[in-house]
Amino acid sequence: MTKPTLVDVGKEAGVSAITVSRALRSPEKVSDSLRAKVDAAVRKLGYVPNQSASTLASSETNSIVVMIPSISNNVFTDVLRGIEDALKHTRLTLQIGNTGYDPIEEERVLRSFLNPAPKGVILAGIEQTNETRQMLANVGVPVVQIMDLSDAPIDQIVGFSHEDAAFAAANHLIDKGYCNIGFLGAQMDPRSQKRLAGFRKALQNAGMYDERAVVVTNRPSDVNIGAILFGKLTTQYPECDAVFCNNDDLALGVLFECQRRGIRVPTELGICGFNDLGVTSQCVPTISTVRTPLYDMGAKAGKILVDGGAGAKDRQVDLGFSLEIRNSSLR
Repeated sequence: MTKPTLVDVGKEAGVSAITVSRALRSPEKVSDSLRAKVDAAVRKLGYVPNQSASTLASSETNSIVVMIPSISNNVFTDVLRGIEDALKHTRLTLQIGNTGYDPIEEERVLRSFLNPAPKGVILAGIEQTNETRQMLANVGVPVVQIMDLSDAPIDQIVGFSHEDAAFAAANHLIDKGYCNIGFLGAQMDPRSQKRLAGFRKALQNAGMYDERAVVVTNRPSDVNIGAILFGKLTTQYPECDAVFCNNDDLALGVLFECQRRGIRVPTELGICGFNDLGVTSQCVPTISTVRTPLYDMGAKAGKILVDGGAGAKDRQVDLGFSLEIRNSSLR
């Protein structure tokens, strides 16, 4: 596929290539209407601005661009550690972009990282805009999506099934004799939505699903939010005897709130979290959770790019998950 040029953008916008260059280099010096025309053409064509002709021959870097939705979420700390370890003893370095769980922001930040072209790109999730996909196709570098699975990845993908993992966790609670199981979710991005779908499927299969049992928020997840959501759950679903949380922060919040209220875990309430971030194995009682391959995803994605994009036999690499059964769900 031929990369679009300044001339192509100019034709699309109805202006000269020189005008396009001026609008991109000094947008404050052109009118709002002209800037809008050029921006629309750039987005439509997936154009990635190049450096001046004198530096085109050297417009390459040894960087790996990594786009993550949060720099404060501990989940991505382990992922980044895996990528960093894969890049040790190589000339490759990391450029990290924070998308804030927003595909449009991902597109904007990524565009700024593609000139000069990196050696490869790692993207969290599969919810990229069409413009982002077009940009990456035009740049022509290896791309690895992580944190999920897809039958149609941009290039290669390394992850696991969030729906299957939540389905297994919910079935564990059912198998342990809990009959009124709730779901707590925060930061309900597409992967969290898949966890909710897995939970719902398991409860529906058992004839136990109740809409009152689901309490979610789009607010970022933390321990305090877990306690707040649990309070809402017990108000609207007082018969609840177990809860599956879409991450470990919420599960800890539920445990602490149970301790404040004198609710015995696991005899009166079972708890299961998601991700196994470490503290769940150290609290009292220890919390059952889904262990996800966070470090391994990062390490595998990094190794694929170190190998020039040829590190995986298949376009989709499923690293799976495991249940860590602990005291909080063993009554």
